Amino acid sequence: MLGPGQTTDVLITGDQPPARYYMAARAYQSAQGAPFDNTTTTAILEYKSAPCPAKKGVSTTPVFPSLPAFNDTATVTAFGKSFRSPGKVEVPTDIDESLFFTVGLGLNRCPPKFKSSQCQGPNGTRFTASMNNVSFVLPSNYSLLQAHQQGIPGVFTTDFPAAPPVKFDYTGNVSRSLWQPVPGTKVYNLKYGSRVQVVIQGTSIFTAENHPIHLHGYDFYIIAEGFGNFNPSTDTSKFNLVDPPLRNTVSVPVNGWAVIRFVADNPGVWLMHCHLDVHITWGLAMAFLVENGVGALQSIEPPPADLPLC
Repeated sequence: MLGPGQTTDVLITGDQPPARYYMAARAYQSAQGAPFDNTTTTAILEYKSAPCPAKKGVSTTPVFPSLPAFNDTATVTAFGKSFRSPGKVEVPTDIDESLFFTVGLGLNRCPPKFKSSQCQGPNGTRFTASMNNVSFVLPSNYSLLQAHQQGIPGVFTTDFPAAPPVKFDYTGNVSRSLWQPVPGTKVYNLKYGSRVQVVIQGTSIFTAENHPIHLHGYDFYIIAEGFGNFNPSTDTSKFNLVDPPLRNTVSVPVNGWAVIRFVADNPGVWLMHCHLDVHITWGLAMAFLVENGVGALQSIEPPPADLPLC
């Protein structure tokens, strides 16, 4: 499966009989009962020596591939776990920042003066989403980077939690008291060169779902993934520290978890968010503030004098 925002290079070996073949893709849906576009999208791959479509009496209908069911989580999981780097890679070890992020949905009461069309959750509630119980709010007047570089106060805070404020059975029957996240514009500070590990834990708050988590500014190694609650005592034995895939988006399994590692060597403010567009509008995001290192090569350049301001 390719998550929204994810890219993959594909090498095709042309060893089939000359003909016209469909390349096809359909949506994967993991959330129970949620509406989605079940359209199958196609393109045609044609051999140069294939029969001419305009020739009479020649069947030129492209061969259609067999696709898994739209909710075939087993196939999705097997496909994701099959990826490897071409050879041994330098996975960050001696971790400086070990983080644990929960990701999931939630429900808030409908704010006063909101229209019913703005509160389409059950019983007139408003859908929300969060990471570590913080529902991310984009600043309205300044960009995060602009506020950071110019020292503008009141735009964001640097207290995004390294772990959820409350431990619970993340993939079980979650108490309704945990369904309402706190809104805020919070970032997590990283020193330049920090070796970072993030456990991304899906939750079953409101509904469990596969979340494609994308990190701006970085590629990262996906060293493990699994179902249920991440258990550091047993699941660390599953870490692939030899040839894990290098990606910029990880599809966190429905009611499961994924572990990524990267080196924070790109200074700036970088958003990590769910690439299901509606989820980021609900607040399923956070930002890393990576500090400058030593010297010009390890520091973000100042903005040009004529840069338009937000």
